[in-house]
Amino acid sequence: MTSRAASAVLADAIADARLDWIVPEWPAPDDVCALATTRNGGVSTGARASMNLGRNVRDDASALAENRRRLARFLPVAPTWLDQVHGPVVAMLSSKSDDGKAPVADAAVTRERGVVCGVLTADCLPILVCADDGAEFAAIHAGWRGLCAGVIESCITRLLTPRERLLAWLGPAIGPKSYEVGDDVRSAFVDADASVAHAFVETRPGHWHCDLYALARRRLALLGVTHVFGGGFDTLVDSRFYSYRRDGMRSGRQATLIWRADHS
Repeated sequence: MTSRAASAVLADAIADARLDWIVPEWPAPDDVCALATTRNGGVSTGARASMNLGRNVRDDASALAENRRRLARFLPVAPTWLDQVHGPVVAMLSSKSDDGKAPVADAAVTRERGVVCGVLTADCLPILVCADDGAEFAAIHAGWRGLCAGVIESCITRLLTPRERLLAWLGPAIGPKSYEVGDDVRSAFVDADASVAHAFVETRPGHWHCDLYALARRRLALLGVTHVFGGGFDTLVDSRFYSYRRDGMRSGRQATLIWRADHS
């Protein structure tokens, strides 16, 4: 099975289910598959309608279980969900080490088939990374705190593949025209790297629009990862997605996932 064929099969299955989930357009290797869910396709109700996949958002437990069951139809195995805390910790995932507990981490790396890496977001930036030969892959949860704490750096340094052979895809996150932050957030980045000042546009005194995509691309570039795809989403204004900025504590979570397909 080629990468294009694997992506096409996945895209066809999603289309057949009448879902608007996203299959990344990137030159992934032959046996790497990925997808990003939207808020469509589940059974949750109210502000979390309908495909909420987040456990800690006060959703009905039976609705969450059904949503995750529906997601599982498109995956080889259930994802290893993370307990995300907006930090730099990376979990090394293995099918043999799965004890049913969610690792406390904001990125996941594996070198095994039969493992699905994924992150949950509702404005934060999900990043998928894979080696150009499919030997290893990762999923990263990168809000501004995680970016500033070095979650991208922590993840990339755990990979064995030379940086020039890594591919990255930037998934659905809040856009630069919607994400307003204060001086503290801008200073946290600009004081460490003055070259990212362009990622902040002043809106009013002490407040700035922040471009998470630009910040992530800069950090990837500094690490030598230059094959970067995706971006251009805005979860706040795009009704396909959950957005914490839009809906607050009522918001659900969408998933961005990556795995290595079987040889067959």
